[in-house]
Amino acid sequence: MSVSAGFAGSIQAAVLGRLGDRVGTVEAVGFSTLVAGATGILVLLVARRSLAGVGTSFHQPLWMWLGGILSAFIVLSITFAAPKIGVAAAIGLVITGNLVVAALIDRFGWLGVTPIPLQWTRVVGILLLAGGAALVLRK
Repeated sequence: MSVSAGFAGSIQAAVLGRLGDRVGTVEAVGFSTLVAGATGILVLLVARRSLAGVGTSFHQPLWMWLGGILSAFIVLSITFAAPKIGVAAAIGLVITGNLVVAALIDRFGWLGVTPIPLQWTRVVGILLLAGGAALVLRK
């Protein structure tokens, strides 16, 4: 499923970049957020036959709302960047940033996750990906 999300993210960057060119970047982000929200509500209704989970989520600590806020920022970033630097470069930079922060979250157990040691293989993988992103940025 995670690999499929990677495929979807690249398609999303290309589609939203085009939509942003036509209607404006911020407008494309707003529209895609509405579509994502409606899709999420539909999936919740089909899977649980209830919206109770949404109400429960409102009563969680505010820092847990960051997931939604950061989703909008990610969509804004790729919608803005993809038409300017290319889909591959935009996604490469997003993935590099994801891996760097994910490795720190794992290493230090931030946000309540179980700590996972930072092995040299992870560091090399992140550096190789960062190097790949840098190469993709070259024209």
